[in-house]
Amino acid sequence: MMQLQVTNIRFDFDGDDDITDDEKIDITDEITNTIWDVIDEDDLVEEITCATGWCIESIDYRHVLV
Repeated sequence: MMQLQVTNIRFDFDGDDDITDDEKIDITDEITNTIWDVIDEDDLVEEITCATGWCIESIDYRHVLV
């Protein structure tokens, strides 16, 4: 396992008029404020997609060294 922290992420919120701009910011902030324990980078994307229900358009992250 490795620990990764998302430094920048963009979700595909297009097509959902029910989500407010504040909710989009809250979702993004929650993801970037979490240290993710994952197997690899693909697992990171899958974990975040499952946790939020949103597809990811782009993602940047860093390895957290313990």
